[in-house]
Amino acid sequence: MKICKTIFLIITVTFFMQSCVVSEKPNIAYFSGSGRDFKGAKFVSINVPLFLAKPYIKKALREGGEDEELIRLVKKVSKIRVLTVENGDRTMLKDFANYLNNNNYEEWAMIKHNGDNVNIRVKQKGDAIKNMMITVNSDKELVFVDIKGSFTADDISRMIASAKDK
Repeated sequence: MKICKTIFLIITVTFFMQSCVVSEKPNIAYFSGSGRDFKGAKFVSINVPLFLAKPYIKKALREGGEDEELIRLVKKVSKIRVLTVENGDRTMLKDFANYLNNNNYEEWAMIKHNGDNVNIRVKQKGDAIKNMMITVNSDKELVFVDIKGSFTADDISRMIASAKDK
């Protein structure tokens, strides 16, 4: 019986850990399914299971002196996908922005910090926000963060205000 429990535990841990994947293939639909040639761009995608990541994120935010409201916002996140692109160009970024506009994402904020541009777009249905796309653009490196969860407009506004204060 103890052997069965151990095997079950190993299988369960393996199942959950396999979703913690770092890959050189894009994990965002626009880049993986568009069939476009991205001219030497190098992709690195990361999927991390949130049951592993949330405690570390909350701890880092508390140690960084962040507001408890921002920490509570982390609880509402259900999935995060990160995609970094080296050697990306402005055309790629512009085409991606058009793709988001065509898929009902609304631009909520554009923040400039130390030469980097951070763009926050959300997909809203009524009062509920289920998707948020954060794009960070700095010279030749692009970072896309796709966040899924259950947010309100007030949650996103507080997050943007917190980012602008820093």
